[in-house]
Amino acid sequence: MHTPSPTRFGRVLTAMVTPFHADGGLDLDGVQDLARYLVANGNDGVIVAGTTGESATLTLDEQIEVITAVREAIPDHHLVAGAGSNDTRNAVTNTERATAAGADGILTVTPYYNRPSQAGIEAHFRAVAAATDLPVVIYDHPGRTGRKVSEAVLLSLLELDNIVGIKDAAGDPSAAAQLLSRAPDDTDWYSGDDSLTLPLLAVGACGVIGVATHWIAAEMQEMIAAFQKGDVGVATELNARMIPSFVYEGSDEAPNPEPSKVMMNLLGVSVGPCRPPMGFAPDDLVDQAREVLVGLDRKA
Repeated sequence: MHTPSPTRFGRVLTAMVTPFHADGGLDLDGVQDLARYLVANGNDGVIVAGTTGESATLTLDEQIEVITAVREAIPDHHLVAGAGSNDTRNAVTNTERATAAGADGILTVTPYYNRPSQAGIEAHFRAVAAATDLPVVIYDHPGRTGRKVSEAVLLSLLELDNIVGIKDAAGDPSAAAQLLSRAPDDTDWYSGDDSLTLPLLAVGACGVIGVATHWIAAEMQEMIAAFQKGDVGVATELNARMIPSFVYEGSDEAPNPEPSKVMMNLLGVSVGPCRPPMGFAPDDLVDQAREVLVGLDRKA
């Protein structure tokens, strides 16, 4: 049976949005303010320049600027850098530069859109792992990439010294349970879907790399701690309290990260707008954010 490890990066990390100015320019002061806010409000660390950070619209130089700014802002907390690409050469370059910029670890997503074979996926991840001495977490999100990483490939990759974990957004706790029963004991298995964190904890996950944790990291920490102590009832109650946040954080009408940016701006943490093609959110999204905060007994 897999027993969750103490984890290298903590139990709750937020996939951080990237603050922009109103004109779409990178807001590095906002980047630092947000990073400090997140670790002051329940996060063990942050993921930067990932998909929630709008990596698809960031240049490589901007990604490195964000990593450098966050490293300066939170020197004593975990910083994992999103460095993925659907071009293996670019993923290797991104990983090398993120390593040099001061990241503590690398989050690397399955190559997206081109839908490579499982052999191609494995070769891609092995090339990324060889490009750094940092611990690497694989991001498995078939809904966005078009490819599920197979169990056989994940188990093979976890035999490498520096591939240490998975961010699981595949939406299948049963499959996660099967894989974790065969994975190394020190595998860091993170929920990559806030709403499935509690079910994934039940099969051996160690924590969450979240989005709604921009504003509910403290509640998520409390839920994970309660579950790990065996207080399943308390964990279930806390999970129920967070469900409106899970619903709010992304939808077809307002995809992630638009809701998180609206929420953080409402909370007084300036993160600006999303870059195109994001940014066409429903007019009532601010009102929805306020309703979520009311349910959490908070005020904007």
